[in-house]
Amino acid sequence: MESNFVDYVKILCRSGKGGKGSMHLKHVKYNPNGGPDGGDGGKGGSIILRGNHNYWTLLHLKYERHIFAEHGGNGGKDKCHGTDGKDVYIDVPCGTVVYNAETGKYVCDVTYDGQEVLLLKGGRGGLGNFQFRSATNQAPRYAQPGEPMQEMTIILELKLLADVGLVGFPNAGKSTLVSSLSNARPKIANYPFTTMEPSLGIVGYRDNQSFVMADIPGIIEGASEGKGLGLRFLRHIERNSLLLFLVPGDTDNIKREYDILLNELRKFNPELLDKHRVLAVTKCDLLDEELIEMLREETLSNSPCLGGEQGGEQKSSLNREDLGGSVPVVFISAVTGFGLNDLKDVLWRELNAESNKLASIVTSESIVHRDKDMSIFAAEMEAEGEDDVDFLDDADIEDLDDFEYDEEEE
Repeated sequence: MESNFVDYVKILCRSGKGGKGSMHLKHVKYNPNGGPDGGDGGKGGSIILRGNHNYWTLLHLKYERHIFAEHGGNGGKDKCHGTDGKDVYIDVPCGTVVYNAETGKYVCDVTYDGQEVLLLKGGRGGLGNFQFRSATNQAPRYAQPGEPMQEMTIILELKLLADVGLVGFPNAGKSTLVSSLSNARPKIANYPFTTMEPSLGIVGYRDNQSFVMADIPGIIEGASEGKGLGLRFLRHIERNSLLLFLVPGDTDNIKREYDILLNELRKFNPELLDKHRVLAVTKCDLLDEELIEMLREETLSNSPCLGGEQGGEQKSSLNREDLGGSVPVVFISAVTGFGLNDLKDVLWRELNAESNKLASIVTSESIVHRDKDMSIFAAEMEAEGEDDVDFLDDADIEDLDDFEYDEEEE
């Protein structure tokens, strides 16, 4: 069954060209000195991107290979103005980034509902000969052609907007955690890469408050080099305010797995390391109390852990400095509910920390988008089964005709 989650789309967009101005000389029997009366051409339609919170994927654009705006109408006699071409609005989900498919250069992004971004501007209409009349040139026999259209093949790339992004190896318990904390129902099974597409869940908190959690497919060592699902979904955590790392409690070395995950994020985008992070040790229901206590005491931290059953304090099993800074550590079990309330407390506190708010303001106002590596994009499109499409050849695109000046008589 084909997935309804589409986060890559390649489209040829073309704005409308401006209409030709009219070169017409009015010459009728009751007005022998009518003079020029050619009207202006209409402007071509523009291509405009518009944020729409009712969409959460690019599925509605998957088969839109070409999006063309209308051309402007030509001017006419009696100073008739050509019709303006209609603008074309492309509704996209919030968090969509646009790249030039030819060069990989960043073009623009759409981040909030109702935001409109002019992608391609329609050509202006040409002036008719009526506009060029003067005392010394009372019968101008020329007019302007319309401005040509603009054309660009674009890549629309969706980056999910969420408060908390989950990072972990396959079968680390990410989907189970999302299903336990929210009404989302991602696929859960006992084999790697159960999650094949991102999913969002709204996590309820105290006093009718909530935050959004994003689950992405598991990361493995070498993901930044294309192994596993590679970079296919890592971009979906670029706009998360907080990263929640999940490492199973029955793993041999928790710190080593954490470091591997951190290194893959560093290779993908070093700016991800500037985000606030929380480490959750999952699947604690598989460990008995004695083993959990031993795990805590192996690398005892001076700071109390921010997890525990029914609000009780625990000792962290990892030194926060070993994790690269002040990283809260929580012991949880999504199956039994152990530590989930305390996890939500930690996530809420980190999301609303003053330093995180300041970082969010700076990020939202001055997001720096890197240009796209087209070789990686080609590999991802091939993996998706999206072959490059020969959109239009030169013969299919209308050339701007040279303006012909004809004198009409009635």
